[in-house]
Amino acid sequence: MFDVLHYHFMQNAVLASILGGTACSLIGVLVVTLNLSFIGTCMAHAALAGAILAVLFTLPPLGISFLFCCLAAGMVGPLADKGNFRPDTALAIIFSLMLGLTFLFLNMLSGPKSQGLNFIWGSILTVTQKDLGMMLFTCFLVASFIFFFFKEIQTIILDRQIAESIGIPAKGIYYAALFLIGITINSFFTSIGGMLIFSLIVNPAAAAYQLTYSLKKMFALSTIFGVVSCLGGLWAAYVFNVPAGAVIIIVSVLIFILALVFSPKSVKSLG
Repeated sequence: MFDVLHYHFMQNAVLASILGGTACSLIGVLVVTLNLSFIGTCMAHAALAGAILAVLFTLPPLGISFLFCCLAAGMVGPLADKGNFRPDTALAIIFSLMLGLTFLFLNMLSGPKSQGLNFIWGSILTVTQKDLGMMLFTCFLVASFIFFFFKEIQTIILDRQIAESIGIPAKGIYYAALFLIGITINSFFTSIGGMLIFSLIVNPAAAAYQLTYSLKKMFALSTIFGVVSCLGGLWAAYVFNVPAGAVIIIVSVLIFILALVFSPKSVKSLG
């Protein structure tokens, strides 16, 4: 296994695994604690729709997918507020729109659909230096947001109305979190896959949630679980010659199952 690390593409894949596992897991804690688990699916399909549209008109895929992610993120709050319903209902509406656009654009591609389908499954083994630079920037952006606004995030998770009553810009931080989710998905969906990345966002954070009541420890455990999922999936893909993205998600689910089995919260609830 270690012999293959001499190859440049595998070195890039390992770095992408570490950065992807870190960024997705950190943002995943916000997704889980703010009850936005469905947003990963919604944003992933927004990125897919944008990327396939870019292929259709020979535009830069990551740039257009980023615009679609920002559009989807920007629609969640106003749509929920205007319709006077929960964010998950707004997410379901946006998801249905992005799903329809994804298949519409995919059907409009002339000739083989392989380039569009590549965005669905991803390929961590084809990560470039440019991709790594964007991943590093995204990871830094997410970590900085959590570090500088940790107390505010903690209060918003507890109660948004209380946060607003004591002067915390809850809506601004909430919207910023939505955009960061979109940016994170856009940065990593080509390596992990648009149909899989939402699982990498939710699963490590959900596993960490089972093992601790501390938000700080939850961020730390989620990061560990995310990186282990990515590196474990990459190793299994090399050894068994299977798709890396799919195995990464399977490993993250196995970690969640183990966390659930040994969760002190589950023991407490049973007692």
